[in-house]
Amino acid sequence: MANTTIKKVSATHSPHGEMGQKYLASGTKAAMRLWQNEQPSEPKPEVSRDYETIGYVIKGRAELLLENQKVILEPGDSWVVPADAKHTYNILESFTAVEATSPPAHIENRDRDPR
Repeated sequence: MANTTIKKVSATHSPHGEMGQKYLASGTKAAMRLWQNEQPSEPKPEVSRDYETIGYVIKGRAELLLENQKVILEPGDSWVVPADAKHTYNILESFTAVEATSPPAHIENRDRDPR
């Protein structure tokens, strides 16, 4: 029988990851996380992850560097980082975005600070 359980997760009570992300709803094949009011700083270290990330900018601006490509992310923009692609983010203005990861980033220690 298929799982028909509804999950509701309130961002005000969500657990935080070691990089500051809030974990939102999570299923067996995808998960959501929230980056809220990330402040400008030095670019994050370049990483590659074994999951795909799809994101949507709520506010602020960031630069995404992915495999020698550069894009500026602004409110209303969405993006995809393919699994195993080397990438980094440079936060330009206080930045809030929601991301979906597949498979879920927080399972099996996939979602770790590269520093």
